[in-house]
Amino acid sequence: MKPIDMTTIEGQESRNPRSPKRRFVMALFALLIAAIAAASATYAWYIYNTSSHTTDVRMAAGTSTQLEIAAAYDGPYGYSVDLDAFVGTLVPVSTDRIQNGFQKVVGYTDGSESKPILANLFAPSDSTDYFKTTLYLRSNAPKQGIYISDITFDNEAEAALMATAIRVGLVVHQPGKDTPVADEYIIEISQEKNPKGQYNTFKGYQGCVLDSTKTDGSVVEFQPLTKANYASYNSSNGLAQVGPNAKKLLDLYGGADFAYGAPVQIDVYVWLEGCDEDCTGYLGSLALKNLAIGFVGIEE
Repeated sequence: MKPIDMTTIEGQESRNPRSPKRRFVMALFALLIAAIAAASATYAWYIYNTSSHTTDVRMAAGTSTQLEIAAAYDGPYGYSVDLDAFVGTLVPVSTDRIQNGFQKVVGYTDGSESKPILANLFAPSDSTDYFKTTLYLRSNAPKQGIYISDITFDNEAEAALMATAIRVGLVVHQPGKDTPVADEYIIEISQEKNPKGQYNTFKGYQGCVLDSTKTDGSVVEFQPLTKANYASYNSSNGLAQVGPNAKKLLDLYGGADFAYGAPVQIDVYVWLEGCDEDCTGYLGSLALKNLAIGFVGIEE
């Protein structure tokens, strides 16, 4: 009898798609691919851990004694206020309307060599995924239009790059305490670009954000406010000027005999816009520090 060649049998078994050995190898290969995909997914919609540094949010009001700011409705009021520092984790979120809430990514496409991994499944965000605080403005002028005069941040190279994916949202209430919302504004604080940026959402393209009225990953084109929409303010001489593109946030009214009128509540949001092409893992180790927002009141 001719001896049995075990090498030949093992080779045939390994080529047999039903063999236990081949199924085991294929399972390991699938796990490896899944691990690579999960690692690659951190490129888009990454988690930005701020536990190693602090982001201080400061607010200032000017340009005269007629406009004051506070962190509480009943004050104390002054010309500047330091709000709570943010220490925690910023999870990239997206929205076209703050009042409808934020969404974050919970799933990705499989991707391939020719097709990048993109965010394609989303869920409502937690309140800890972004920063929120509240301020109050009041005036004793007959009528003042209120504008943003500037939004500044640490301008060191890394911090400035981190700001490319940051958005600031202002939700303005009607005058008085515990009043309904009157309007909201979303501001892109930096027009610089992340050199490794890439649009990272399955639907849409550069300039799109998640549609807050849907939950299927649909996107809409959205143009946030930028520095071009601020009012100019010279802190050395107190001169303020409204340019052709300046966006008025609200009107403030004083009371009789130069008494201060009812304060207006403004909710401030700071978040990473996950649909921004600049929001990639390349920024994950960078820090945003000392964010400051200035408001200017211009009598009308």
